Amino acid sequence: MAHLTQNPADKERFICLYPVYINSKKTLAEGRRIPAEKAVENPSCTEIRDVLTAAGMNVYMENKMHPREWNRDVQFRGRVRIQLKQEDGNFCQEKFSSRKDVMLYVAEMIPKLKTRTQKSGGGDTSSQQGEGGKKSKKKKK
Repeated sequence: MAHLTQNPADKERFICLYPVYINSKKTLAEGRRIPAEKAVENPSCTEIRDVLTAAGMNVYMENKMHPREWNRDVQFRGRVRIQLKQEDGNFCQEKFSSRKDVMLYVAEMIPKLKTRTQKSGGGDTSSQQGEGGKKSKKKKK
């Protein structure tokens, strides 16, 4: 019995959306599910939640990891569950009739979030910290 319930309004039947799915920094092999040019750079769960809540969707967050996400950092944690269908089987919103619709919509809206538009001046410094740690090892003679 895979599904405890056939009721689309039950939380178990909500679709899962991991930030990885719409992350432009990821390859398809790493879990991205939409075209890179439509994807967003390092989206967070809270951003996905904010966008979908604003769109009037029934959403909640879970503290889960995507299996292919090697980085255990807090910012990469979490997944968002979204109710696509109502109890009677109809879609909650006609514009979201598939997972892909939801993903593309979220990816389109996240760059428009206030948190994103304000930081765009020089907010890309945080991602460059990783490269500085590798110092070249001198060969022992």
